[in-house]
Amino acid sequence: MIHFAIIGIGAGAAAALLFASVTSGTLLSIPLFYLAPLPIMIAGLGWSYWAAFTAVLTGAVALGLVFGTVFLFAFLAGAGVPGGLLAYLAMLARPVKTNGHEGALEWYPTGRIVIWAAILAALVVIIAIPNLGTDGESFRIGLHDALARMLRIQTGGSSDAPLALPGGTDPERFINFLVSVIPATAAVLATLTNLFNLWLAGRVVKFSGRLSRPWPQISAMRFPPTLTAALAIAIALSFAGGLIGIIGGVISASLLMAYGVLGFAVLHSITEGMNSRPFLLAGTYLAVLMIGWLILALCLLGALDTMIDLRTRISRTRGPPAIP
Repeated sequence: MIHFAIIGIGAGAAAALLFASVTSGTLLSIPLFYLAPLPIMIAGLGWSYWAAFTAVLTGAVALGLVFGTVFLFAFLAGAGVPGGLLAYLAMLARPVKTNGHEGALEWYPTGRIVIWAAILAALVVIIAIPNLGTDGESFRIGLHDALARMLRIQTGGSSDAPLALPGGTDPERFINFLVSVIPATAAVLATLTNLFNLWLAGRVVKFSGRLSRPWPQISAMRFPPTLTAALAIAIALSFAGGLIGIIGGVISASLLMAYGVLGFAVLHSITEGMNSRPFLLAGTYLAVLMIGWLILALCLLGALDTMIDLRTRISRTRGPPAIP
């Protein structure tokens, strides 16, 4: 237990330093800030969930003592709790009985970990909403004013002068656009951050030889069918007005990102055995990176597989593998 505590304290200190790097205001601080959950996840995957939760507590207390309670709660919501919980779920397992005897371990499904990453990302954004307003209109006004102040600082304009943007862009129209897309974009970014940090932590721990869980087969990842209904409800709520619509949009964005990840898993599965598989996969990844909205096609592919088991249907049409 003492060993886990030492690892946790070290990981918590590293996570707090990464999280606090945002106060420097430099460009490098942005990727370091998003890597704050990484040490916590490494401690959880490589040692124990006790080490991960010790890291969460250490990082939160350190930031609270230095920067105050705002940073303490921001660290817990944005990095500490998601990092510790995802590491805990990734190492969750139960023994499977074979012929009446306990055999191998059944690990927590990868698909459900992805879903939890999306849920936690949505919760982070939803928890942050009351800081700007308690209803839809006050939230939009608060976010509008915060963006206007930020743009004034970036452009070097004074507080009493009209805001002017380079290139003749209408500042009011630009800010209103940001107000409409930032909540959903923040949910997508938080989902990707959770998944990337968990993947990177798994790779680091696997390379060190401390990963006791076998590396999951991503192409076999699946979602429960009930999640499609939850996504449909969230999308319907996003068209409502006020705060309900904003929250619905946040949940829809995070779940769609999860389905996008599932879409890539389906694509990896259905292209197995194809000679052109490397080109198809590389082209798809490149296209999504260059044109972000193409991820919606992968979301549709993931949702379709969840509803009709597309991978099984395609594997049946191929028939058994050829005998060499």
